[in-house]
Amino acid sequence: MQIIRYPERLEWASILVRPQFDTSSLNNTVSAVLADIRGRGDKAILEYEERFDKVKLSSLTVTREEIEASESLVSEELKAAIRLAKRNIQTFHRSQIFESKKIETIQGVTCWQKAVAIEKVGLYIPGGTAPLFSTVLMLAVPAKIAGCKEIVLCTPPNKEGKIHPAILFAAQEAGVDKIFKIGGIQAIGAMAYGTQSVPKVYKIFGPGNQYVMAAKQLVSLRDVAIDMPAGPSEVQVIADDTANPAFVAADLLSQAEHGADSQVILTTTSERFIADVLQEIEQQLVELPRREIAEKALQNSKLILLKDNNEIIDMTNQYAPEHLIIETSDYMDIADDVINAGSVFLGHYTPESAGDYASGTNHTLPTNGYATAYSGVNLDSFVKKITFQKITKDGIRNLGPAIEVMAENEELYAHKNAVTLRLKE
Repeated sequence: MQIIRYPERLEWASILVRPQFDTSSLNNTVSAVLADIRGRGDKAILEYEERFDKVKLSSLTVTREEIEASESLVSEELKAAIRLAKRNIQTFHRSQIFESKKIETIQGVTCWQKAVAIEKVGLYIPGGTAPLFSTVLMLAVPAKIAGCKEIVLCTPPNKEGKIHPAILFAAQEAGVDKIFKIGGIQAIGAMAYGTQSVPKVYKIFGPGNQYVMAAKQLVSLRDVAIDMPAGPSEVQVIADDTANPAFVAADLLSQAEHGADSQVILTTTSERFIADVLQEIEQQLVELPRREIAEKALQNSKLILLKDNNEIIDMTNQYAPEHLIIETSDYMDIADDVINAGSVFLGHYTPESAGDYASGTNHTLPTNGYATAYSGVNLDSFVKKITFQKITKDGIRNLGPAIEVMAENEELYAHKNAVTLRLKE
């Protein structure tokens, strides 16, 4: 990890650069696969499954028997953990249910909104280096609460054509309607266009590798909505001398093991603390099964020594981290000044892992600086809001003249006439 001491503000932008992967270089490959899937449907997907996932499938659909069999393949301990996480995610996301209010903006003019679930949603769950059954809960649970009528899930099978049983168990617990053995570009294409087996959806959610990211971006241009732009995972930790160096090292490594292109950053005002954290990282790293991945991620990562909390807050808001952990004595004061972050973890006993799995908040978050403008996935991600208005005779008398003036000045005379005729009556 690189140690940076007291950088000038003009240097911050270059210091905070993320690992870059230009998905435009993949676009020709991704576009060709998507076009083939649009044209040939299931037949093309089966061929790409054999080519990319190294499995020859006779059917893309996960059967009811496979789903039911998964329960016996998951330990009771893991099933209990999944159910607890599901309850917490339900509790938190149910608190986000929209309550409509009718507002009279002027006498006789009433306006309101109605929240309506997106009817068909598609969930992509990676199954490569780690079976992300937790992501099934993060996406399917709020979709179910929102009232989505059809929840479709795609995830890559292993070379025996099977889906990880924990993914199937979590999908059954969360209320997923249809599950398909499809990975990568072909999964995104299947859900975006629809095939003989896979229903077309209206919005696609979920993380993935660079090919999945490129496919989501391409289909979002005209075919289907997506949850948010995606990039490699990241965490920033703010810590002072009251923090436990072992905790901070563990927090940094927990994010580094996600992938070689992940980035972890420590910001602090204590030189001694940086030395202590580095020592802990070295000790903990040797014990990690995913050590090689974490080591590569640490090459993209930085320990930054700053002058005071004001600099730390300013740098944080400029970086806009996906995950932000604040392990300081005055964590609430710092948190109040945070305006750009995906999800924030406060205090010495709140690891980012809690949000990844079971505290109740969602772990599908904006990366790559998109936290300046995007929220993480929440209940609103699965609904759309329709506005309504009702105007009485008194209302059109009160509002109509202003509409006429505005329409005439925009030279839209049919707009004006729609009001004028009503006022004359």
